[in-house]
Amino acid sequence: MGKRANLGTEMEALVCMALPLLQEAESRCPRTGRGDKPDFPDWMMAALIMIVVLKRKKSKSAQYRFLWEQRGVISRCLGKRGFPSRATYFRRYRRASRFYREAIRLQGERAIAEGVTDAEQVAMDKSLLSALGPAWHKRDREAGRIAAGVDGDSTWGWSEHDGWVQGYSYEVIVTATSGTVVFPLLASVDVASASETRTGPEKIQDLPGSVRMVSADSGYDSNDLGERVEYDARGRRTGRHFLCPENPRNNKRAKTKPGGADASRAPSRAKRQQRRKFLKSRRGRCIYARRKKTVEPFNQWFKSMFELDQRVWHRGLGNNQTHILAGIFVYQLLVRYNHRCGNKNGCVRWIMDAL
Repeated sequence: MGKRANLGTEMEALVCMALPLLQEAESRCPRTGRGDKPDFPDWMMAALIMIVVLKRKKSKSAQYRFLWEQRGVISRCLGKRGFPSRATYFRRYRRASRFYREAIRLQGERAIAEGVTDAEQVAMDKSLLSALGPAWHKRDREAGRIAAGVDGDSTWGWSEHDGWVQGYSYEVIVTATSGTVVFPLLASVDVASASETRTGPEKIQDLPGSVRMVSADSGYDSNDLGERVEYDARGRRTGRHFLCPENPRNNKRAKTKPGGADASRAPSRAKRQQRRKFLKSRRGRCIYARRKKTVEPFNQWFKSMFELDQRVWHRGLGNNQTHILAGIFVYQLLVRYNHRCGNKNGCVRWIMDAL
């Protein structure tokens, strides 16, 4: 069989669907550093990474070996002559995460415009991934002892589903409207110890305009996040609701003040009371219950498809940010391709298995 047959017509179709998004993402994330522009643009590097993620080539050495063997076909498919060196590929791999975050956002907008999904309701969640290598316990970290093979960028995180995990985390916002396919719209990757109340608010400004309901678990419970969802910068209602169970709080400080509460915090308390009331309503409970049918199963599907249920593929935060975000971009692409094939569901593993 020739090299063109080895790459596959499905792969070429996916690449053709992805290129406009990757090129637009590059235009929105221009390089700002000194020096000449690189010979191989960011969109091309992102396309190469996307191809090896689709082929589930885990190590960067295996990825580059596959790309080098298929370089003639890939260059024709991308419409770009030449090919990056091994050193260039390794160096720029770990720097591609910011570019992929924008590409994921753009593809989410494209999917809504194409009718692939509906974003009236969305769900937000954080999931933990185990790092490569042995555990690096707190006592060894404090003493500065690093065993052979330890991933020094990884940290410890805890969740009700996974317990204590040393590694990394990804955060995703997916569509959760009843009767529509689950589709990731926004995503980010950080260390396992990253707080949801820090990583969540930065995504609110990028939510599609059609979003009216945002649900999250109790790890996201904060006045800042809730008010960013429900109010704009001028304090006006956005028409959205934030559904999030509350974490228990210590109110001793408020009880010691005259009147039992700090007057400066009264507006936030009133807004919190409104959120609590809506979540307890019949409609609120029904909407929040969709988390168990949307974002929680998505995490299982995603980890299984890209073989992340045991360990991540790489060491280092930069490498894993690029790979995991590339995986989410690929998942979006597969759902869109599946929709074009006439399938109105999220069963996309068959496409990867056929590549």
